[in-house]
Amino acid sequence: MTDSNQTRRASRKAAASVPPVRHSRSKRPVARRSVLGVIGIVLSVLLVSGGSVAAIAVWDLKNSAKTVSLGDKIPTIDAIEGGFNVMIVGSDTRNGQSNNYGENPGSTLNDVNMVIHVSKDHKNVTVVSIPRDMVVPIAECDGGGGGWTGPINAVLSDGGLPCVVKTVEELTGLKIPYAGLVTFDAVVGLSKVVGGVRVCVGNDIDDPYTGLKLSAGSHVLKGLSALQFLRTRHGVGDGSDLGRISNQQVFLSALMRKIKDEGVLTNPLTLYSVAKVMVSNMTLSTSLNSPDVLVSMAMALKKIDLKNIVFVQYPGTTGGTGVYKGKVQPIESAAAALFEALVADKPVVLTGGLGRGAQEDSAPAAKATTAATAKPTASGKATATPTPATTVAPVTLDGDITGQAADQYTCAKAN
Repeated sequence: MTDSNQTRRASRKAAASVPPVRHSRSKRPVARRSVLGVIGIVLSVLLVSGGSVAAIAVWDLKNSAKTVSLGDKIPTIDAIEGGFNVMIVGSDTRNGQSNNYGENPGSTLNDVNMVIHVSKDHKNVTVVSIPRDMVVPIAECDGGGGGWTGPINAVLSDGGLPCVVKTVEELTGLKIPYAGLVTFDAVVGLSKVVGGVRVCVGNDIDDPYTGLKLSAGSHVLKGLSALQFLRTRHGVGDGSDLGRISNQQVFLSALMRKIKDEGVLTNPLTLYSVAKVMVSNMTLSTSLNSPDVLVSMAMALKKIDLKNIVFVQYPGTTGGTGVYKGKVQPIESAAAALFEALVADKPVVLTGGLGRGAQEDSAPAAKATTAATAKPTASGKATATPTPATTVAPVTLDGDITGQAADQYTCAKAN
């Protein structure tokens, strides 16, 4: 190991044990750590786009996409035993962004880390959010970097997207052949393309750190307001990153319902616009930068039921000491059970509730009705189309694991 590598790793380890800096309050909207919202759009493309429209859009745009290799030759979707996994990583970089998004910290951190697991029978999707401040073993990365223990959001700057994927693979036991890196502009652009997302706010939110001000009730968010909602931490839950993740799941679930219920991406022009924003603001693994792969994913998952799309948070706690001071400490036993189920390709059932930043919506403004999925019978009366029961027994998760299904109507829980 060279002296320079030793110095870099020593500085990384020292940084991992230092509590996070508390910045002064600012009225100016700042977009830091908010790119998680793009996962909803990316997932939506996989779920509801497909056929020749998707093929044409992706094929036309693929040559302009930025790509990175994860190292392995990836088989086709049909050849992946036990389903497939996609990782979406969000960077806090301001470089190359169209807006200022507040003060440029000069960093390139992976502040969003989400793994999408799709079951082999294509009936279940589990989306796992890993808190950015969670302290984990960092993998030894090809080409240097890694090999230490610290907050996961330092991995991108240490070894790039392949290093983030390798670290998460070692952490979870999942093989992740597909990955994408997204930026702030993607959140703003994609939320506009789909016409905004209607979210519920349980109580007034006034967060001077992000500039987000929302009264209790229903709001359609797009552009900067969507970015602020996804970023807010001090405005929801207990002010922690764990509260922010569950608040983000409120947005993502509402987005999935809109995509499915309103058929947003069945419009060819909208689909093409989504594809263009994705390509312009994402770095794709070479395995994912393929029209055949993207369309295969879309067609395989086109009719999945919303109740079978589950958002979960990697279990963790705050208030620890030592290396965990000011960070998130993983609850290893609960996490092991979660990923054992996903590795075995089993659906999961939540028992831990919604998390710190979300609450039930007792009176949603517009719930989906059975008419949306009803078919006429010989008598002329409509009956709801039943969802086929899964043939695999689900795994009931530990109460330390929180989250929600996409068909649950929830509200942001104000701090």
